[in-house]
Amino acid sequence: MPTGLHPFANRFLPAGLFCLILIDLSIAFLDRPLSSWSHEHFHDVVGFVWLTWIAEVPAPLAAIVLIGVGVAAVCGWRPGRWGRVLIACGLATVAALAIKEQLKFAFGRTWPETWTHDNPSWIGNGVFGFEPFHGGPGWTSFPSGHTTAIAAPMAVLWHTLPRWRWLWATMVGLVAIGLLGADYHWLSDTIAGAYLGGAVGFGILSLLSPAAPAP
Repeated sequence: MPTGLHPFANRFLPAGLFCLILIDLSIAFLDRPLSSWSHEHFHDVVGFVWLTWIAEVPAPLAAIVLIGVGVAAVCGWRPGRWGRVLIACGLATVAALAIKEQLKFAFGRTWPETWTHDNPSWIGNGVFGFEPFHGGPGWTSFPSGHTTAIAAPMAVLWHTLPRWRWLWATMVGLVAIGLLGADYHWLSDTIAGAYLGGAVGFGILSLLSPAAPAP
């Protein structure tokens, strides 16, 4: 029988610990000053909002891919390498978005800005914190859904198309810059979303990869 941790665990358990440290540091020292600075300097810069739209693409594409794959499978198609990559991207996106919804409810974090139904916020009335299981759209900032949505498929492509890693990293970075510049999310939200999407993406890819033979 094989012994030791799965390679996925070997990679992402240390990364998860590092992510937690970054999140804690961001919450303690960076989130509030960065939000205030973004609000003061970039409040009316629409370019940051446009960058966040990149993250709107993966979800509908994932639905189209998975529906297409299902129809093709019924017709007798079986995926090769690139078919598995497409399936991994689609499944990673759907799974990551489902998980982040539950985490948002569990953490109950307020937003940097007031944007719906007079929700409490840092800019609006100095509110900053977590209210676990509060519920409602005003308490769903953590983790960032946009960052999660783009990081999940990009993690799959990062592993399967390493020559273009600069592009996959750029996509995630542009979305994060847009979210922070528009003051849509805290820095710690984007860190958590990037890790969540990346972990789900690599995890799905590991599940779909051919199993190594036992020694």
